[in-house]
Order: sequence, then C-alpha cells, then structure tokens
Amino acid sequence: MKLHNKILVAVAFAISTAGSFAQELDVNLQIRPRFEYRNGFKELMKDELYPTSFVSQRSRMNFFYKQEKFKANLSFQNVRVWGDVATTSPSDKNGVTLFESWISYDFNTNWTAKFGRQVLSYDNQRIMGGIDWLQQGQSHDAVLVTNKKNKYQLDFGAALNNNNEALYESAYVTNYKNMQFIWFNQKFSKLSLSFLALNNGYQYENLIENKFQVAYLQTIGTYGKWDTSKFYGDFGLYAQTGEAAVTNDKVDVGAYYAGFNLGYKFTAPFKAELGFEYLSGKDQNDTDTKVKSFTPLFGTNHGFNGIMDYFYVGNHKSSVGLQDFYTKFIYDKNKWQVTLSPHLFYSAESVYNMTTLEKQDNYLGTEIDVTISYKVDKNFLITGGISKMLASDTMEVLKGGNNSNCNNWAWVMVSFNPQLFTYKK
Repeated sequence: MKLHNKILVAVAFAISTAGSFAQELDVNLQIRPRFEYRNGFKELMKDELYPTSFVSQRSRMNFFYKQEKFKANLSFQNVRVWGDVATTSPSDKNGVTLFESWISYDFNTNWTAKFGRQVLSYDNQRIMGGIDWLQQGQSHDAVLVTNKKNKYQLDFGAALNNNNEALYESAYVTNYKNMQFIWFNQKFSKLSLSFLALNNGYQYENLIENKFQVAYLQTIGTYGKWDTSKFYGDFGLYAQTGEAAVTNDKVDVGAYYAGFNLGYKFTAPFKAELGFEYLSGKDQNDTDTKVKSFTPLFGTNHGFNGIMDYFYVGNHKSSVGLQDFYTKFIYDKNKWQVTLSPHLFYSAESVYNMTTLEKQDNYLGTEIDVTISYKVDKNFLITGGISKMLASDTMEVLKGGNNSNCNNWAWVMVSFNPQLFTYKK
C-alpha cells in the first residue's frame, strides 16, 4: 500500500474511533503548473535583453475537519519553477510551506472566532484578497471574529507579527507589524453594501531617538455591488490617511481611490462591461514629503489594471498614480469562457523626463488582454491567454525599456483539483 493511502486510512481509523463527535474530514489536492512567455511583462522590453519562458507550479494539499462547533483547516504547499533544484543537496530547496493553519469555534449561530493563518478576502478583493493568481497565494496570521445574521455580516480582525520568540524588540520590516480591521456588509434584494476600516502599523527604527516606532496607516472606504435581470455592476471608494514608514522616519499620508464597473447581459452567453479606476498619485516634481499615492495594500491586484501587471503588482508604489479606462467582452457558454479586455492607461499626475525636464503627456499606453478557459470536468480546468502592451513614450520615461519593441505576454495554466478523501459520520 502506498504511503499516502496508509496516511488516509490511519486518519480515517482515528476519526472512526473518536466517538460520536467526529463529523467530517475532507482531503483535496491541487496541482497547478503554468507556462509563461514573457516579452515585456511588468516592464517594457529592453533592447539588450531577450524574452524568457518558464513553467511554475503550485502543489497544494488541504485538510478540512469539522466537529460540532469546531472547524479546522491545514493547507501545505510547494511552489517551484521547473528545473529549480538544489545544486549541493538532493533535497528540494523550495521546501513545503504552511499556507493555512486555522481553527474556528462557533459560540452560537451568530458568533464565530477563527485563529491562525488564514486567507482574508473581502468584496472584489481590491484592498484585501487571497491573490490566487500568485502561485504562493497570500494569507495572514490573524484572529478573526465574525457576527453574522440574516443578511448582514460584521468581521473584526487583528494580527501581530514578529520575526521570532525574541527576548528584546527588533524592527519587523517584512510586512506590517500589527493590523486591525472592521468589515461590515449588508445585503438587500439586489444590492450589497460594505464598509471597511483598516489600520496597519509599520515598524521602523528611529535613529535619532534610538528606539523602534510604528507608523499607522488607515484605509477607510465603501464597496457596493448590484445585479438586476440585465444590468449589474459595482463601485468602490477608499481613502488613505495617517502615516507611512520610511527610512528611519515616518511621513504623512493623504491618498484616495475611486472605481466603478457597469455590465449589461445581452444574451445568455454574452455580456459586456465598462469600467474606470482612479488611484491618486504624486507629481514627479512635487517636493512635498507627504505620500499622495494610493496603495491597494493586500489586494488581488493582478485582476485589475491589465493582467500584464504593469501597475501595483510589486511595482508602481509611491508613483504618479493611475487612471484606467477599460471594457470587457465576455462569452460564457457550456464549458468555455472567452474574455477580451482592452485598457487605456493614463497617469493620475505629471510625469517628467528627468534628462530634459520636459513634462510628458499623461497617456501611458493601451493593453489588450485575451483570456480563454475550458472546464474539462469539475476537477480539471485549462486556462490561457495572450496580452499586448502598446506603450507610449511616457511609459518608456516612467518605466524604462523600449516602447518600440514588441511587448507581449502569453500563458497557459492547467489546474487539477481532485478530492482525495471524504469521511462523514
């Protein structure tokens, strides 16, 4: 008998002997390899460099357990690029990491508390999301308390991060030092409204006073979504205030975001959408120390502003901001879905050529994204796409590279998600 079968049998035996309290165990697997051809992905292709291609893969195993008022989830994963192996040891240098590890308890039908590493995903994931496109995903070590009744839900979340079980304080700069948030959602017949208040503390070392301090950044806003027989859409409005941690100091923050999306269902398989996003920025010749550029923090940013990731995916932070005018044409029938999405990008604030000091036009470029997916069966999905960036001279000034090059990107991803084991009692 193979090792993994022995493990599952042993787990099932342990549950079956645990008495009448054991209720449910689910074990499922995800294998997700993705091929990418990058020729101007995230930044314009440079003349002296060449396109690249590779295959990355996520291998994830999830264990979900439920017993009366308790729930628990363990999720292990390995993320690698094919061929990326250790050179000095036969062991896998990428290793297996813990993506989720939480337990929850239902105090009654309305109140639940969840403790541990978990995905925090809200609304359209613009501010907080799981970033599932990223092979390693995104999770938080946090406490989450939920009050849910009828058509409303109220979440309280908090987190505290450190490098280790230290005896003395040291600056934690990997991510936020601490986080607190409140999220409220109310559903109506055809409308859903949410409110988010998020506070993040970022630690830095004050060398003048020779001590560690925390700069607190607040993100506050609302999100709405509606759906009728033909029309549907959503909108979001957020503001950022407080402080941002910089090298050995902190500065004031004043930034904002506005976005909307309006869709119309023409026929059963075909619909179209029109949208706009504005993320505030800062003129390149602005000498004010205040941060005026909006940062979507923990959002699933790959799903916004074009899927070539030129903006807000590990880049474009504290920059000139962005205006994104876009449309989507979606065909969805049987096992097929085809999406065509053009984007027109403009900077929110002024870009300057630092050599000539000449002010540039705000138009950054046009991106065209085509995505196709085919659902082979309930456990097997094939998705792929091709994208083209038609960049302006301003984009070249802002990000470097050569806008005359053929800047494009192509990818194919296979997602296999079988349920390995289910036990119910």
